[in-house]
Amino acid sequence: MRQASHIFRVATHGQGLVEFTDTVQAWVEAQEMCEGLLTLFCRHTSASLLIQENAAREVRADLQDFFATIAPEDPDRYRHDDEGPDDMPAHLRAALTQVQLSVPLIGGRLSLGTWQGIYLFEHRRIPHRREVAAHLLGD
Repeated sequence: MRQASHIFRVATHGQGLVEFTDTVQAWVEAQEMCEGLLTLFCRHTSASLLIQENAAREVRADLQDFFATIAPEDPDRYRHDDEGPDDMPAHLRAALTQVQLSVPLIGGRLSLGTWQGIYLFEHRRIPHRREVAAHLLGD
């Protein structure tokens, strides 16, 4: 059994989904493991991780619109606004999604479905440089 770890840095341009599947897959392949499990962990409280469709851009737009509806920017609604009106809604959106993903490694490749991609979901309006910790365990 072997293991490897890495920190991915994902640049965002404000709210939205940033796919970084290819970057993750390239790193996994460089580890030269055949079978195992990849764990990804977002090191932030106002961004999250998703496995989502990577073919139709409308899916990403609809997801963003949905989260804006269920966790709107409304200064009268929240007590916490230390970093502006998008601060607490960003925390809520992260709480409703996930900060950790697990993806099996089979035959040296991530076992994602045909239309699945790995995304960082930025919940803040301003650009950020997010960190995602990776741990790969396998043979």
